[in-house]
Amino acid sequence: MNVLKRYVLRLFISLKYITANVLDRTNGWIVATASTVEHSIKNSLECGRSCNAKAATVVGEVLTMRLKVEGLEQGQGRRIHVNVNKEVEKKGFKNGTKIWAIVNALKNNGVKLVLDDNDDDVSRPS
Repeated sequence: MNVLKRYVLRLFISLKYITANVLDRTNGWIVATASTVEHSIKNSLECGRSCNAKAATVVGEVLTMRLKVEGLEQGQGRRIHVNVNKEVEKKGFKNGTKIWAIVNALKNNGVKLVLDDNDDDVSRPS
């Protein structure tokens, strides 16, 4: 295991829900999580039967707040790693905008992320 990649962002996206977890790879614990399953997030959205990029952005913003409460927005001196290409491959091309919405919400709110992939394969929405 690469010690430099202590904290990693993992995303779980279904037709109904979006969940984002930040994992500590040294012990396998989830250090922060946010999901549209939570009543406080679900009630603030108008997703209906599916979640969209707006819901993904809200999940990213809530995750940012929770990381700041834990003092991990900087990854405790290390940054939080995310492999966007891997996440898009796992979730499928249709969920690419949701993945980028979460990543952009985290970056825009001050979380230090490291993108661990080649950006040539995935087009970023502007």
